[in-house]
Amino acid sequence: MPYTITLDPARQDLDAIHRTLAGTYWSTDIRREVVAEAFRNSIVVLALDDASGETVGFARVVTDRATFAWLCDVFVVESHRGHGLSRRMLEELERHPSLQTLRRWCLATRDAHGLYEKFGYRAVPADRWMEKQGAKERWQGAASIQG
Repeated sequence: MPYTITLDPARQDLDAIHRTLAGTYWSTDIRREVVAEAFRNSIVVLALDDASGETVGFARVVTDRATFAWLCDVFVVESHRGHGLSRRMLEELERHPSLQTLRRWCLATRDAHGLYEKFGYRAVPADRWMEKQGAKERWQGAASIQG
């Protein structure tokens, strides 16, 4: 199956991306307008199925475009896995001109350590990082404002 990997946000299918993210363990029931805002304020890479034009993979980077980046929302639709799309999307992001001076890339994953280790990611000592989670009612739920 031929695929196109693109950084062009105009080619994203936000409805498909929202449906996919809302079903993940890290963004369960996320509202569409929250996904739209997140993608507007990130560098996004897409994997498109050339035959159908469907968005079948995506990832985004939250960054200051100088020193730090957070890789998140990496996903490939199950029926399109096994074609190297995650690898190709990560390679495309690493080549992005705005991400060449970064001192640190971070991410969080529950199940894809092997993929990210191939790109040089390593586990960090738990005592070095802290986390604060936002209230779920601020980003999760059935309410949706079409954007």
